[in-house]
Amino acid sequence: MAITYTWDVSTVDTYPSKTDDNAVTATDVVYNVHWRLNAEDDGSQDADGNNLTSSVYGTCSLDVSDLGTFTAFADLEVADVQGWVETALGDDEVTNLKTSLDGKIAEIITPTSVTKTIGA
Repeated sequence: MAITYTWDVSTVDTYPSKTDDNAVTATDVVYNVHWRLNAEDDGSQDADGNNLTSSVYGTCSLDVSDLGTFTAFADLEVADVQGWVETALGDDEVTNLKTSLDGKIAEIITPTSVTKTIGA
């Protein structure tokens, strides 16, 4: 399998105005990220020829108690937010998520259980 992973971190919750613990005030401060991790196996296709896929999603709260390294919302890049999410989740959890997605795709390829209807 050649599985590739992509993050969707484009939906965020912001504080219109936020003052941190050091009395620094900023606007449009991202404090929560709605993320989705997608996996696509370009080595396995469904009956229609589409690559097999799987995804998992969640939310990630960010620590905004210190805005000393604040990045203005207009200057945010997807890579910035993805990095925040991966850091907040931790390497082990990111690896576990990817392993879970691999397992879901493997289950599609070689199911361990199949639902059937009697008399059909």
